[in-house]
Formats: sequence, C-alpha cells, structure tokens
Amino acid sequence: MRLILVRHGETEENKKGILQGHLPGKLTEQGIEQTKKLALRLRDEKIDAIYSSDLTRASDTAKEIAKYHSNVPLFFVEELREKNQGSLTGKFFKEVDWSKPRDTEKKEVMAVRAKKILDDAYKKYKGKTVVFVSHGALIRVLTTIIMNKHLDKINELEEPLNTGLSIFEIKEDNNHKIVLINCGKHLN
Repeated sequence: MRLILVRHGETEENKKGILQGHLPGKLTEQGIEQTKKLALRLRDEKIDAIYSSDLTRASDTAKEIAKYHSNVPLFFVEELREKNQGSLTGKFFKEVDWSKPRDTEKKEVMAVRAKKILDDAYKKYKGKTVVFVSHGALIRVLTTIIMNKHLDKINELEEPLNTGLSIFEIKEDNNHKIVLINCGKHLN
C-alpha cells in the first residue's frame, strides 16, 4: 500500500501557541492557502481512499484534497486524532510546567490506535494508494511505527510541517520504504 501521510493546515491555535489536543481547530487564512496548495500537489495522484481525523482542522484539509478526487471514499475517524492533551487542552504552551506530571494521552496508547487504522487501511486497500490526514504528534507516532523504531525515538523526528507530506510504501513483511518525508515544497 502506498500511504500518503499529511498534516492539517495551520490553525489559529497553532499561531497562538495553544495546545489543541481534541479541540476542533480553525484553519487560518494561511492554513486554507496551504491546504489548497497541498490539494493541487495531490491532484494528479491516483488515490483510492482518504482517511482523516474527525477534528475540524484535519477534516477541512481532507475535504480540500477530496475536491480533486470526487469518487474516492472519504472516512473521518477518531484513530487519526491528535494526542489527547487532557487538562492541558486549550492552554498556551508557555503556561505549562513541563516538569510536572500530566494527564495527557501516552504515546503507547496513541500507537495502538495508529497501528489499528494503518492495519485496517492496509487490509482494505492492499496494493492501492491511501491518504491519511492527521496531526503532528500522531504523525510522529505513525512514522515511528512505519520506520520500525521504538517509541522512545519519537523525539528524533522533526515536527511535521503544516500540510507537510510524507509518502511510504507499506509492505506486509514490515520492510516499509520511505519515499518522501515531511516535504513542504508545495508551499513555496
């Protein structure tokens, strides 16, 4: 399966430095422009399915991609949601005391849901092309899984760009191939 993995466009909350977690998020004007450029870049791709987080910032990005792929099924799923930030949801990054324990979703829990949607899509679309529209933390978890790295290595991955594009060849033997990672050339 060819997996095209993208992050949503920039949100008002991204600009303000707010931890969004499961908040819907509202795309900025720049975020809307980013999604249009991403959709244009993917316009000629042969896409068989689009899976998106059901949170607004991702679903709006997925809908823009789907405009060029009107006969392609579009699924909105909770498995592709951003990390649940618990009581930190809606707080500014700079307000958080990162040295204190937090009630946020653990990366191991995120990995279970990421692996589930990856496996489900693989079973259904083996040999086809699938787009996942998601969020920064979940994309890093998924990328770690695809690269067969331990979750402790997640911080070695750079933060995905808004509408950053990664492409992987997913193989049954788990010997996956990285074609492209966190590319933003469509934004230039």
